[in-house]
Amino acid sequence: MFLPGALRGASGRYYSCPPLVYPLQLDTMSKDTFYLTTPIYYVNDVPHIGHAYTTVAADFLARYHRLRGERVHFLTGTDEHGEKVALAAAAAGLEPQAWADHVVPRWKEVWERLEISYDDFIRTTEERHTAPVQKLAQQLYDQGDVYLGEYEGPYCVACESFYQPSEIVDGLCPIHETPVVMLKEHNYFFRLSAYQDRLIELYETQPDFVAPESRRNEVLAFVRAGLQDLSMSRTSFGWGVPIPWDPAHVMYVWVDALQNYITAVGFGSDQERFERTWPADYHIIGKDILRQHAVIWPALLMAAGLPLPRHVFAHGYLTVGGKKMSKTNLTGISPHTLLDEFGSDGYRYHFLRDGTFGQDGAFSYEAMLARYNADLANDLGNLVSRTLAMVTSYFDGVVPVPGEATEAEVLLGQKAAEAAAGLDRGVEALDPAGALEAVMSLARATNLYINEAAPWKLAKDPSPEARQRLATVLYSATEAIRQLSVLFSPAMPAASRRIRAQLGLPGVETRPLPVALAWGDLAAGTKVERGEAVFPRLEAQG
Repeated sequence: MFLPGALRGASGRYYSCPPLVYPLQLDTMSKDTFYLTTPIYYVNDVPHIGHAYTTVAADFLARYHRLRGERVHFLTGTDEHGEKVALAAAAAGLEPQAWADHVVPRWKEVWERLEISYDDFIRTTEERHTAPVQKLAQQLYDQGDVYLGEYEGPYCVACESFYQPSEIVDGLCPIHETPVVMLKEHNYFFRLSAYQDRLIELYETQPDFVAPESRRNEVLAFVRAGLQDLSMSRTSFGWGVPIPWDPAHVMYVWVDALQNYITAVGFGSDQERFERTWPADYHIIGKDILRQHAVIWPALLMAAGLPLPRHVFAHGYLTVGGKKMSKTNLTGISPHTLLDEFGSDGYRYHFLRDGTFGQDGAFSYEAMLARYNADLANDLGNLVSRTLAMVTSYFDGVVPVPGEATEAEVLLGQKAAEAAAGLDRGVEALDPAGALEAVMSLARATNLYINEAAPWKLAKDPSPEARQRLATVLYSATEAIRQLSVLFSPAMPAASRRIRAQLGLPGVETRPLPVALAWGDLAAGTKVERGEAVFPRLEAQG
């Protein structure tokens, strides 16, 4: 993705890097916001489930941090410049801006169906983005970090990336497995090589800057092998941000796009907001764009004298038939196809729960159906249905006053506390699967508790002692369901609202988490309403 060989200017002379003076870094003491980003997505096509995989994971994290009472800013958006977008627009018979305006609503439609709770949606064609991008480019040029040269080598249009010849196999891009083109252009170059030592120091002194560890090792090895300067402009097409000192050039799309993370939060327009939000706590990305985020981006920020993001987390690919999911490879599956069958909660739960976040995972419809029926229909959905059915039958739909707790109730309360702790650990470790397994363990423990307490047998016993015991069991099971409605809300917000509605509770828990998760918070006398199954069992389609 970086330039092979030596670089020379238009005159044919080779350039050496002059001494650079770096601006002072911002004071980040005023930061009070947990800032989380997805990549911004190309508008050359509509989203597939690989894009949604990244976005659902980021939304899960954002929702949980809000649940903890933190101020959160969750950013997503679209990358609308570059050759790939220009070609897609031309194929549709539209100008690039008109094409972007046509495609962006398709992205927003998917995010709405998936209940993605982004706080901002940035488009790189917006003035709030393009003006600061030009300003930063001018700064880099003025301080000697940018110079005019010539590039000749392989380039992949599909990922808008420059490659070294050694990375090309049989003339194909290593990411998209499509033919690369050979470019020869006069471009402006960013002195990426000048930041090699500082980047290595970053990875070594902040080992969690890039995660998981396998990705950090990959980046560290790549940079240690030697960086070439980066072509930061193009002249063979015109759809991009013009270089301010030479409008015949447009900015290389990645140099433009990466800056969305700062322009969206006030860089160049609202200094107070910028300092409250930046640096990002997490950039959540796919591993195919790791070098851009873990090498180019921190180097640009170093050159600009700006704080670096705290973490870059690169998850693995979703694969179909052993190949990376992509429109280019004709393996892109529309999220709408799965949403129509599984709903937003079943969709979100599957992609958060199955696989290890950070590693590649193979998508399988059969596995998704099995997970839905086992965890959601059987364990959680059945728990809600049968508990509320018994409260309705035995106590006229009113949560009973519990009697004295036995060891079984104490243990169930402990299970709830363990589930909350497991959720927190999983989020902190960026392990959604582990976090959700911890929460689902409470649903399973509650089902086991009901089976062992056998409230249907207690209901047949006319004695006052049995009646009081029945009240305790059903109160405790209903309280566990209330806890689950809180703990599952970051992963399955719609299901959480449905469960809470059946419990007679507000749709969203807004109280501090320690208060919301206090065992026994459910008020006796609350009227419950047994509704439709939260997760009806599904049969395989077709």
